[in-house]
Amino acid sequence: MSYIATHFEETRQVLEQLNINKVEQIVKIIANTHDQGGRLFFLGVGGSAANASHAVNDFRKICGIEAYAPTDNVSELTARTNDEGWESVFVEWLKGSRLNDKDCIFVFSVGGGNREKNVSTNLVHALVYAKKQKTKVVGVVGRDGGYTAQIADACCIIPVVNPV
Repeated sequence: MSYIATHFEETRQVLEQLNINKVEQIVKIIANTHDQGGRLFFLGVGGSAANASHAVNDFRKICGIEAYAPTDNVSELTARTNDEGWESVFVEWLKGSRLNDKDCIFVFSVGGGNREKNVSTNLVHALVYAKKQKTKVVGVVGRDGGYTAQIADACCIIPVVNPV
């Protein structure tokens, strides 16, 4: 099978395995956030930070939802990392943004964060803080979903069909 044919086949397999109910739950939570006048905060590191940045644009421009990503402001992100540490960088940014119970955190992450394995612990800390604020949490994650899948109000785990 050619590379393109393999890619299309794997894409089909992923789509067939997606949990449509989880996607619909995410949509419902985002719609409720919009209707309540809440804001959408996208969190992601590495490539997921790029996804978060692009999502901010689309949700603001297309959906009319006030949306932000802390990784969009590199100067603030690196200053906070230097002054407060990488683990708490998102928490402190969310505190400065006055995160509240009308808002929603949207996580993009391959692993979802894992405190025990010391992976994306800044996401874990941000989600703990969000729950204390009674903020809704949604996520699109891979692998087993990590901490995001454990505590999110709705989380779509993207299936892996070709582990390398």
